[in-house]
Amino acid sequence: MKKTIKEQKLVLIILLSNIFIAFLGIGLIVPVMPSFMNIMHLSGKTMGYLVAVLAVAQLLISPLAGRWVDHYGRKKIIISGLFLFGVSELIFSLGTTVSALYISRILGGISAAFIMTGVTAFVADITSVQERPKAIGYISAAISTGFIIGPGIGGFIAEYGIRMPLFFAAGIAFLACISSIFILKEPLTKEQLAEISANTKQTNLIGDFKRSLNPRYFTAFIIVFVLAFGLSAYETVFSLFSDHKFGFTPKEIATIITISSIFGVVIQLFMFGKMVDILGEKKLIQLLLIIGAILAVVSTVISSFLAVLAVTCFIFLAFDLLRPALTTFLSKAAEKEQGFVAGMNSTYTSLGNIGGPAMGGILFDVNIHYPYLFAAVIMVIGFGITIMWKENRLGESLAKNLRS
Repeated sequence: MKKTIKEQKLVLIILLSNIFIAFLGIGLIVPVMPSFMNIMHLSGKTMGYLVAVLAVAQLLISPLAGRWVDHYGRKKIIISGLFLFGVSELIFSLGTTVSALYISRILGGISAAFIMTGVTAFVADITSVQERPKAIGYISAAISTGFIIGPGIGGFIAEYGIRMPLFFAAGIAFLACISSIFILKEPLTKEQLAEISANTKQTNLIGDFKRSLNPRYFTAFIIVFVLAFGLSAYETVFSLFSDHKFGFTPKEIATIITISSIFGVVIQLFMFGKMVDILGEKKLIQLLLIIGAILAVVSTVISSFLAVLAVTCFIFLAFDLLRPALTTFLSKAAEKEQGFVAGMNSTYTSLGNIGGPAMGGILFDVNIHYPYLFAAVIMVIGFGITIMWKENRLGESLAKNLRS
């Protein structure tokens, strides 16, 4: 019998803190990136490549991280990820050449794959099927909160020097690494890890992709990819769209993003678990896809600040709830393959995040409305894909979990 969330409060706090710190660190450097660009005389193309290389590294390592989580254990992978994250931030803070920055971003992508995969699998292991949606909602909220306050804290710390936010990010990563060593306890026994590892030791990257075609997972993975592709296209051009169409100031754009993000975090923390209980993952995902598609279209016809704020709040909320809903669905279907599923979830997300921003930028140059309309079409396609879901597959998986 697994302990309740309340009984494992300290462990969950540490796990959520690890995720929070990783995404806080990513957000911390946002305010100082233009300064790095000017000081090192970097082109916009180079800055774009620095963003892309992190996503590519995460994409390539995520399947391996999933296998290693099942082989070496959740705790070791999480600790390794935190250590690598600290090192990557340290390299970036001390870097004086473009190659050093690339090395930093590659390590950052590897660390993100390790931390995301390890924490997701760890949480799935220690929570019951009934409480898992709430716990995964907490993970999503921790990610969003890190993104929200990261730039603000980074801007404040940057007053003491543009490299200080990076030193700060490295410091808290190393502290999280040390606290995890002493507080976290591997949720699976050596015997359980050996059993899982024995079933996957013959696999490779191609084999992992083939395993992801399993009907139990495939539809959800495709939706993960489609969602990441469409939403990253939408989110990438939001600031540009707001500036070009409405003439909003950076302060107004920041206000919209901050309020929308806080709104999403509050709903994730207090409502997500109840929504899953009432609707189930499939119906909730379908509802959110419909709402997201409608609001993406509405975004192209509104003009006032308050209207943009209201629509953005709800479309960002739909995005924020879709991610944990899909993760919950996959986690429940995974049974003993939590590491593999968490790794492939990260892989398909990375695939979408690489292609989506590029497509959004291309469409924006053609017509500023096209990225939003494109996102709407992608969400409609995602809704169509959900119709292929076999409810009985999930029901059989849940029944097995409940019996265990």
